[in-house]
Amino acid sequence: MTRTRVLLVDDDVRVGRSLVLALDDEGFAVDVVHTGEDALERAGDPDVDVVLLDLMLPGIDGFTVCRRLRDAGDLPIIMVTARSDSADVITGLEAGADDYVTKPLVAGELAARVRALLRRRRPAPAAPRRVTLGEVELRPDEGVALRAGAPVHLTRTEFRLLSELAAAEGRIVTRDELLSRVWGYEYHGDTRLLDVHVRRLRRKVEADPDRPTVVLTVRGAGYKVGHVPDPDPVPGRAG
Repeated sequence: MTRTRVLLVDDDVRVGRSLVLALDDEGFAVDVVHTGEDALERAGDPDVDVVLLDLMLPGIDGFTVCRRLRDAGDLPIIMVTARSDSADVITGLEAGADDYVTKPLVAGELAARVRALLRRRRPAPAAPRRVTLGEVELRPDEGVALRAGAPVHLTRTEFRLLSELAAAEGRIVTRDELLSRVWGYEYHGDTRLLDVHVRRLRRKVEADPDRPTVVLTVRGAGYKVGHVPDPDPVPGRAG
């Protein structure tokens, strides 16, 4: 059985060595690079499943690496930051990271984050085959999103988030529920991860992200879609 391959980008050689051993025990294969330049080159290899990216790198920094990887595709990215309360978390997520972990890294927690992130490759949650949300059309079973008829590139996380909201058919989905359903584990009240992804999603699906009509905030409660999708027509019944 082919093991999940993690590309670890960290300029600290000792951290790299310890994580290789720890993640190997968790069942992962780990390749290590120490610069942003090497990360961009190695991440293009088809056998890389997920990138574990330290933000503080010599030369090309981790934020720039993250943005370039995200511009190139939807390779899963988990960023590493030294402080969970720093602006680095927000900046890294805005750059396109799917998730984050803080130092010191704990192998078991990190392995759980990697596995949860890769589970997003599975089909989106049950929903009508085609969901119309204003000028946005979502096809959960195909993994396709369109806006005004043109394809919209969503990361796996963004697509999963929109699919979860669409499956609720206009009902409010709390932040904790979305964190659990999309990211797969508890964040103990840390909603930055979700709120930044909602902002990123709105920039792609809203005509005016500052005045959303597709993904709505329900203050103090959570999020919902702004248009309840019509159910799929029943075969043989007139429209």
